[in-house]
Amino acid sequence: MRQKTLLCIMGLSAVLFTGCSGRQSQMNYIGAESAKQTALEAASLSEQEVSSISTDMSTRNGLDYYRICFEAAGQSYQYNVDALTGVIICAEGPTGTGSSQSGQTDLVEVEQPKTDNPGTGGASLNQPVKTPVQDSGSEDYIGEEEARRAALEHAGLEEDQVTFVSSVLEFDDGQWEYDVEFYTANYEEYDYEIDAYTGAVISFDYDAEYYSPQTKDSGTITTEQAKQLALDQVPGAAEGDIRKFKVDTDDGILLYEGKIIYSGMEYEFEIDAYSGTIREWSAEPFAR
Repeated sequence: MRQKTLLCIMGLSAVLFTGCSGRQSQMNYIGAESAKQTALEAASLSEQEVSSISTDMSTRNGLDYYRICFEAAGQSYQYNVDALTGVIICAEGPTGTGSSQSGQTDLVEVEQPKTDNPGTGGASLNQPVKTPVQDSGSEDYIGEEEARRAALEHAGLEEDQVTFVSSVLEFDDGQWEYDVEFYTANYEEYDYEIDAYTGAVISFDYDAEYYSPQTKDSGTITTEQAKQLALDQVPGAAEGDIRKFKVDTDDGILLYEGKIIYSGMEYEFEIDAYSGTIREWSAEPFAR
């Protein structure tokens, strides 16, 4: 009997300890009001300027965060704010120059700071946290429309020749960039990463997988011709800059595949051996 009583006391103590631990964790949250003010400041708006504002808590990948939604001047905003650190995880709303002209929105995604305590899912409470600058309050970004224009100019296309899939402002590898995706009437797909400040092309992918290949009866181009087709896409590059080249097949289609490294960039290509069509092309900074 004495042993059962002892076990009950130990079990009750464990429950009480767990409950206190949970409450202690919640006591460290910044609070809904603080999260709301963080979102309003990021949007450069006051509480009097917005309507239909709501704040609720959610969890994703073990991370607790406040979701703040509101409207202002006919535009909708949503901010996700880390419940422990107050860092804005992501924000959706009018940003840059594109929103004022077209009414469209950019989606801003912010990388979550690394943590010294994986169990919290956020930044360490013992370290200072610096919230990244949001696009909605910056005039330095080129804007969605300019990012699209830069991508189209590089691809040699006009806006009426393509259909845009997305134009997303992201924080990736320590820098802000626009991820611009579009395709042509021939279903040639393009994916560009554009520097958010300068408009420079950081990297891009081209995929013409949905084109109609020619038949084997039409003959094939030579390896020399395939190499030259690839080199023509990289002004200044020579055959010695081709680091990898091979012949392959895909669903019965003969292909030339290779890699060019030139002037700090790495290019990978895939060329139809029958028609000389560049099926796939990608370019990104070369990582040594």
